[in-house]
Amino acid sequence: MKRQAKKGDLKWWQLSMIGVGCTIGTGFFLGSSIAIKKSGFSVLAAFLLAALGTFLVFQQQLAKLTADHPVEGSFCSYAREAFGNWAGFSNGWVYWSSEMLIIGSQLTAISLFTRHWFNEIPLWVFASIYAILGLIVIFTGRSSFEKTENILAVLKTAAILMFIIIAVMALCGLLPGKTPEVQFPDRVHELFPFGFMGLWTGLIYTFYAYGGIEVMGLMAIHLKDPKDSSKSGSLMLITLAVVYVVSIGLAMLLVPRGTFTEQNSPFITSLKDFHLDLIMDIFNGIFIIAGFSTLTASLFAVTTLMGTMAKNGDAPACFAKKEKAKVSWPALGLTVLVLAASIVLSLILPKQLYEHMTTAASLMLLYNWMFILLSSKKLTKPKMKGNVQIVTALVLILFAVSGTLFEKNSRPGFFVSLLFLAVIAAVTMLMKKKWADQEEKNGQT
Repeated sequence: MKRQAKKGDLKWWQLSMIGVGCTIGTGFFLGSSIAIKKSGFSVLAAFLLAALGTFLVFQQQLAKLTADHPVEGSFCSYAREAFGNWAGFSNGWVYWSSEMLIIGSQLTAISLFTRHWFNEIPLWVFASIYAILGLIVIFTGRSSFEKTENILAVLKTAAILMFIIIAVMALCGLLPGKTPEVQFPDRVHELFPFGFMGLWTGLIYTFYAYGGIEVMGLMAIHLKDPKDSSKSGSLMLITLAVVYVVSIGLAMLLVPRGTFTEQNSPFITSLKDFHLDLIMDIFNGIFIIAGFSTLTASLFAVTTLMGTMAKNGDAPACFAKKEKAKVSWPALGLTVLVLAASIVLSLILPKQLYEHMTTAASLMLLYNWMFILLSSKKLTKPKMKGNVQIVTALVLILFAVSGTLFEKNSRPGFFVSLLFLAVIAAVTMLMKKKWADQEEKNGQT
């Protein structure tokens, strides 16, 4: 393995907090409403299946690779080692493209949340402010990023716990107003209102709620002991799975399934009838914090990865970070340019079209996860148990990806993701000549 990482100073529980901070975002606070609409109560099974798939990808594969070979570039470096230059190059650019698309959607979402209080101010003003704040966090270096994510992780987890407490109080009749009629499913049809197809089409949105393990992979090289990455993943995934399932389950007990809409968080929808205005404002603030947290994580990931890709020859050499610099200025500059383009596109494109682009981005993240699994199989040469885990994870991911073909709103995103893959594949083919020339030159020397 190239570029063996130096021993870091990050504790395992700190990496867990960073993982929670990078993962809980608008994908959960808003995307879960879409999953509920598609799946009904079976969305709880979908969240558990997605948790299992995420566990098998990170805990059983990426964490093992990190423990044995802690290197810069994480999953991209492993793909290169397993399959060659083309795999490292394409993997890096697929991830970079998906994150830049997600950044645009995050900016749009948190700007919309902010307009809840400031209706007269244009959306692009808030998007620009949050973009600048995110860049400031990245500019100040890794230490600042870690502290920010740790603090925001605590706030977001506390908000979900606060919702759980309020929801339990509502179900017990301890809140002002009428005690809600508990929407408890007592028939198979109520558990699976749309049958197997509902579970299938909703799975992609629950997987998206766990997106963030890639940042943990990139940060794992900074652990005091890289072997602790498995322990970090366990704490993060157990925390997420429990709070996700419990909070969504309580929300669905409070109001009928048909009440949920794609435009509102399930937490807001389920508590709306209790007229808790102050609580609603607090939750709105938490949604902004959540979106900003995942926005910052994406900015950190794409800037860091761009520097590593430059070292590997997968991006122009000018993007490589200087030895004593906190950040690669050229890489940060490219991020700023694409970020500005994302803000413009998110504001001028039709809403539905931009949703297709963000769906494509989430699919491309899952393509990266598939590469992690295949790279692990090649590098670690697992035995029977390991092979079963890899196959199980691949089946779950393919299940989620294929489900987008059977839902009209997510189907265009699938084809957009294929278009991105096609462009990256075409560039990869053009790069093959460069790699062949380099190998020939190295052979002569």
